[in-house]
Amino acid sequence: MKSFRWLAILFLLGIFTFTSDAGAATYTLNLRYKPAKGFPLLKEKIGTNLCLAPFKDERKETLYIGYHLSFFGSANYFKSDPSPLERAIQESLLGPLFQNGIKTTPISAWDGKPDSLKDLETDSVLMIEIKQFWMEGTGAAFRTNAKTSIHMVIHLGVKKEGKVFSKNVEVNREVTLARLTPETMEKTFNDILREIFDSFFSNPY
Repeated sequence: MKSFRWLAILFLLGIFTFTSDAGAATYTLNLRYKPAKGFPLLKEKIGTNLCLAPFKDERKETLYIGYHLSFFGSANYFKSDPSPLERAIQESLLGPLFQNGIKTTPISAWDGKPDSLKDLETDSVLMIEIKQFWMEGTGAAFRTNAKTSIHMVIHLGVKKEGKVFSKNVEVNREVTLARLTPETMEKTFNDILREIFDSFFSNPY
């Protein structure tokens, strides 16, 4: 009797999962950096005017930022919003920087060398290389295993110092969930972005 009951439960769960996965598609994740605190000393470090050089997405696959394979083999893909990813990350910094008294100015290019800082019309310049930005979920019976990996190199050129400061940032997370949803993926990415940039803006160099 117990065996029959478990088989019935598994059958019903299978129908539910199959139905929910039938509309496999591409979803967008709204990437936003929302600081958990202010940065009162940031202006002293980088000045009040910051150039934003083009951020670089150096991943091999740049179209997606996530993938979920269900227990029944149905796959969903995930993109950043805005898109492409480098735009999403750069635009997410604008509001928090403005709130901390930093005016941002986009520039078309920066060679990343200290010698070029003297020609800047601003106090500092920021550029980020995105090496890895990915979440992957694999469905199993009653659970989903999710792995997240983010790797960035943040370059900050400070004119008054005559130096370029670079920070290599890597974050890897692995969790087991009852079900992986787009909302869960979005929150995970945004929590990690907050962790990375709260730490960076608290101590840029």
